[in-house]
Amino acid sequence: MTGLRDTGATELDVAARVVELVHEIAGPTAEAEVDVVRHDLALTRFANSFIHQNVAESQVTVRLRVHVDGRTAAGGGSLIGPDGLRALVGRTLAAARLCPPDPAWPGLTPPSAVHSNGLLDEATAYAEPAARADRVRAFVDAVGGLEAAGYCRTAYRSGAFANSAGQSAQGRTTEAAMDGIARVDGADGVARLCAGRLDELDGASLGVRAAAKARAAADPVELPPGRYEVVLEPAAVADLLQNLAWYGFNGKRHVEGQSFARPGVAQFDPAVTLVDDPTYGGAMPFDLEGTPRTALTLVEAGTTRAVAHDRRSAAGAGTSSTGHGTPGGATFGPIPRNLLMPGSAGDPVDPAVGGHPAGGPVVGAVADADTAALVAPMARGLLVSDFWYTRVLDPLSLVVTGLTRNGVWLVEDGVPVRAVRNLRFTEAYPRALGPGAVLGLGRRPVRQPDRFDGGWWEGPALRLASWNFTGGASG
Repeated sequence: MTGLRDTGATELDVAARVVELVHEIAGPTAEAEVDVVRHDLALTRFANSFIHQNVAESQVTVRLRVHVDGRTAAGGGSLIGPDGLRALVGRTLAAARLCPPDPAWPGLTPPSAVHSNGLLDEATAYAEPAARADRVRAFVDAVGGLEAAGYCRTAYRSGAFANSAGQSAQGRTTEAAMDGIARVDGADGVARLCAGRLDELDGASLGVRAAAKARAAADPVELPPGRYEVVLEPAAVADLLQNLAWYGFNGKRHVEGQSFARPGVAQFDPAVTLVDDPTYGGAMPFDLEGTPRTALTLVEAGTTRAVAHDRRSAAGAGTSSTGHGTPGGATFGPIPRNLLMPGSAGDPVDPAVGGHPAGGPVVGAVADADTAALVAPMARGLLVSDFWYTRVLDPLSLVVTGLTRNGVWLVEDGVPVRAVRNLRFTEAYPRALGPGAVLGLGRRPVRQPDRFDGGWWEGPALRLASWNFTGGASG
């Protein structure tokens, strides 16, 4: 396989060459857009408190979309030599001839300035395995003999875009993430953090947090189903943000009438503000269609302001793209994948303590100062660490069912008194965050890694008036 290093070409060189090939084969009236991304990912995994796998991969992906004679088709490949690029263009043009007419084709992104986010960290981009292993060792040492498992990863992306309308763009970005659990007697505690720089990950701080929560989760009791006041920690809040993004602030779903979002309507509590901000780190400064990406306010002080659009959904809505063109967007729609819920005071994450509030001691189930402040006023409720296996039952009202994991505690008079067995819930996420439903907001959002490249969800701990638990984890 021929790589960028072998050819001496840049991503922008490759993108421009593909556009030239489309015009050479299909003529000057053919429209083409090309996205070229180099992705270097390194992953160090650990289980049973020792590293069992260190892997690294580097790949280049070329994505091409053409519009010829009123028909649209897309193709992709990883061979960037002359023969590979010509084959990609040939098969994509052949596919276009077989496609039905595309009267909704929104056209190409016109020439427009794209500004780098300036968040590339060389030490993260070229991190050695030892740098990740140091953080794993710190995590394992910090759990104090408990069984530990998880991963530490670093990633580097370099990309470029070109189209036949004259738009071109380049960008580079880095990401580091750590996700670890500590386990004792079948009880788990978790700590996660995603950042733009490896130096922001403190394995010891994350290990201390995970161990404290694991020890506090021992000997859980059964709790009857019902509505409970809850404090959701940032890992659980990340699930709220992800589902709101996929199913609510998705411009395609909004145009098709499948989204709860109603711009201009106060659908959330005034404490809720949501901003999709790729410039904050981890994402390229342009989207798959070459549209410049900037911060987009989706909810402002409880009022829905916008949804995310690519060029096709924007044309259907009679508006402009917000820079959210993504692979698979024609099927899934444009999704805001860098969603930030600012904290109550807008304080930044303190990297010196692994993203957790400074000055907050790790005491059992309550692992930071933000959580302590939200739990203290609760007369009776639940402290929830994490959600998983969440599935949407009704996309329009965004009713979601799922399970708790990695620690749930019954809180009485501001004190977590007992660990609780995992529970199943069925809840409408917009309702849970609706007017009057948010009783408290942590000061500092904590970024959680997403399974997709360049995505993250960042929010503070939340205290909500009620959450509908429908039974035990097997129910």
